[in-house]
Amino acid sequence: MALITSLADLSVLLVEPSRTQAGLVSRMLQHQGVAQIKLLETGAEALAALVEVENNSLVVISSLYLPDMLGTELVTTMREDAALAPVPFILVSSETRPQVLDPVRQSGACSIVPKPFNEQQLSRALYAAADYLSPPEDVDLAEIEGLRVLLVDDSLASRNHLRRLLKELGIERITEAVDGKQAVALLQEMTVDLVITDYNMPEMDGRELTEYIRTQSWQSSVPVLMVTSEQNMGRLAAVERAGVSAICDKPFEAGSIRKLISESLMR
Repeated sequence: MALITSLADLSVLLVEPSRTQAGLVSRMLQHQGVAQIKLLETGAEALAALVEVENNSLVVISSLYLPDMLGTELVTTMREDAALAPVPFILVSSETRPQVLDPVRQSGACSIVPKPFNEQQLSRALYAAADYLSPPEDVDLAEIEGLRVLLVDDSLASRNHLRRLLKELGIERITEAVDGKQAVALLQEMTVDLVITDYNMPEMDGRELTEYIRTQSWQSSVPVLMVTSEQNMGRLAAVERAGVSAICDKPFEAGSIRKLISESLMR
């Protein structure tokens, strides 16, 4: 894993078919100190470049609508390839429809930067990518050694993304469930120290799982962290009432997850 000390350490593959937009983003990147920028127009070019380049400080910044595919397809293809899955992905798009953006959120993207955007918004996305690439220095590894985590999400890409972050923290004892119903069955058979769950899942969603844990499980006090793309404030309020320990939006920053885990262990 790379040690990123500044944005100048990053190398960016910028996938943008519009020359005007590519020039704008490139100038913003240069202002942030990023000197290694490769401009590409299509998803196929990006995937070929990713295979050819061996750089553990690489970040992909992509538009949603590319000539040959959607940015969604690009990030999904990356996440399905073990060699490319760890590469941070930042989407830049004016799209606002949840049904279009949700697959990107579920894929484990670092950030979604809305158009139009300013340099500060792009900078935050870059720092999120740098934080994802950098090994954690603010977590007591001895404290979390042996931590047993139940990871609940119907999205395989999202589970893989979270699993990578947890393993970077030194957490190896990770059990996965595809929905709340499977998680309930596992909780009846095993002891866990932390539950990380999505909200929108088939069979039993994250709110119902949290309610079960708090009212019916013999592990009623276990910390429950919800990582979700849900935007409905009413539903999120219901989750909070159910007793979730913390809620983190998708896409999330790696540092946010680390902080939430550390805080949950101190309670």
